[in-house]
Amino acid sequence: MWIVPVLLLALSSGVLSLDKLNICMDAKHHKVSPGPEGKLYLQCAPWKDNACCTANTTEEAHEDNSYLYNFNWNHCGAMSDRCKKHFIQDTCFYECSPHLGPWIQKVDQSWRKERILDVPLCKEDCHEWWEDCKNDFTCKTNWHKGWDWSSGMNKCPLDSKCRKWTEVFPTPKDMCEKIWSNSYLYTTHSKSSGRCMQLWFNGTNPNTKVAEHYLNSARQQQSFALTTLLFLAVTASSMMQ
Repeated sequence: MWIVPVLLLALSSGVLSLDKLNICMDAKHHKVSPGPEGKLYLQCAPWKDNACCTANTTEEAHEDNSYLYNFNWNHCGAMSDRCKKHFIQDTCFYECSPHLGPWIQKVDQSWRKERILDVPLCKEDCHEWWEDCKNDFTCKTNWHKGWDWSSGMNKCPLDSKCRKWTEVFPTPKDMCEKIWSNSYLYTTHSKSSGRCMQLWFNGTNPNTKVAEHYLNSARQQQSFALTTLLFLAVTASSMMQ
């Protein structure tokens, strides 16, 4: 009798994966569901046809000390414009992208109920980000936690010191994976591969196809698991007779 509920559970997990292609995270500034936004600001404009962010969110994403998270990019002196543009783009990607479903995880945090984990970034984006920031300074490896927020804005904790970027993040991989608690996964895939998510793009959003690829892979794995489960169930049933 246990066969039926187990199979129903397996089938329902496959159906749920189909719903992950065009969704928004349950987070602080995200819309409930994605849709067109007529006037997204500057670097966030590529998502205007289908976005999880509003125009106000994208405008604030370009501010040094915006109300979005009260995060201070200039915690170790003024961040260079070359470096800062990547963090603005990173914010646009996080707030606006409707194709992060395969990597959304549930969390119990005061400011969000979901996060992304191990989103595969294209090699070019990660390397260019690191290259443009390599002469800047920071005091922390993980920017998600451990700051001094006593002033209402993040400051370096007392037990840390400002160091050159390349000391804190020796490689692009170190930076992309560690800076936001493994939100991103460093890959050697290029933008033309269709196997990695792009922070920067023009025209049609290429990340749609990438998300489809990973969802299809997940469904194939589920199908294999279901086939194996069916085989085991039939085998067990025959042995009990």
